[in-house]
Amino acid sequence: MGISGWTYAPWRGVFYPRELRRSQELAYASRAFRTIEINGSFYSLLRPETYEAWYRATPQDFVFSVKGGRYITHMKRLRDVETALANFFASGVLRLGEKLGPVLWQLPPNFRFDEGVLDAFLSLLPSTMEEAARLASRHDDRLGARAAVDAKSNGPVRHTLEVRHPSFLDTKYVDLLRKHRVAPCIADTAGLYPVLEDLTTDFVYARLRKEEYSPEDRREIAERARGQLAAGRDTFVFFKHEDTPAGAIYAEEIGRTT
Repeated sequence: MGISGWTYAPWRGVFYPRELRRSQELAYASRAFRTIEINGSFYSLLRPETYEAWYRATPQDFVFSVKGGRYITHMKRLRDVETALANFFASGVLRLGEKLGPVLWQLPPNFRFDEGVLDAFLSLLPSTMEEAARLASRHDDRLGARAAVDAKSNGPVRHTLEVRHPSFLDTKYVDLLRKHRVAPCIADTAGLYPVLEDLTTDFVYARLRKEEYSPEDRREIAERARGQLAAGRDTFVFFKHEDTPAGAIYAEEIGRTT
């Protein structure tokens, strides 16, 4: 159970103690939650020293999820992205080592299901840290000397896909996820988009961002998470609430029971 992002002004003095420095917020949050989703990686290529600092600030058993870059998903729209993927993994993602959890790829709302395009993209995604390092070594000159292409661990690299167009309600989509061992991101998105919950690999990934979850909602979320954990699936549930600390409060409450 975790949160999506952690640096939000409205959380200060409510979730975060008022006297806590901003530089200490990740350390504080990572001791309240088992996992946090990194969102800054969606907007631009970060630096290796940034990932290294996050690695050092968090407990040894902590896990980050990393959101894939919008240049790949929203601008290139998954086409001709091998170099862009290399740059993404060379930007410092590998410095998370054993703390690297799933990589989230969020497609734009107007992205329609295209079996060929999606199959080609998923085929490029590395499934281990060693594969990610080999891919990262093919980065282009824009990273220069700041590229980080060495794997700190030999663990898996897992991926989840968040789709937001009804054309993905297609068995061929689910078959592709299963073929490439990619998890569908379960995103309620306030009920605007279809929820695809087929179990296609060994973990579950959910993003919850409705303004409010009732006590009954929270009990159901906790029960479903416990069920997945009991079935042996790693379960990642992120509350995404930037303008209010409600998500952090929900995640902390539910985390105590799962």
